[in-house]
Amino acid sequence: MSGAANRSLLGIHHAALICSDYARSRDFYVRILGLRVLAEHHRAARGSWKLDLALPDGGQLELFSFPAPPSRPSRPEAQGLRHLAFRVAALEPFIQHLAECGVACEPIRVDEYTGARFTFFADPDELPLELYEAV
Repeated sequence: MSGAANRSLLGIHHAALICSDYARSRDFYVRILGLRVLAEHHRAARGSWKLDLALPDGGQLELFSFPAPPSRPSRPEAQGLRHLAFRVAALEPFIQHLAECGVACEPIRVDEYTGARFTFFADPDELPLELYEAV
């Protein structure tokens, strides 16, 4: 294998999120979004939890709790991570599921460049999350 091939990115392994209420966020990502728990560790020395969640495509989300984390400065245009987008086969069934769980979604929009439909909603800490319909 060439040197350039050894330096090629293969994909996103994981994204890490910090939550303010571990139990509430764990419930949201596991029960409502349906992500599978890979590992869960209480870090007593830090007074925090680390939860590894499996995404269907092989990627992962890491959910961390820390005592008194600062709030997100603005939504969604803060510097840094803007939002996480999840690919779905169809928007309406997932939007209906979220509504049944008390999670509001914005009106469906159409991506002006791809023609794909999408919507935004928020996790318990107001992190913007997107559903992006596979085309």
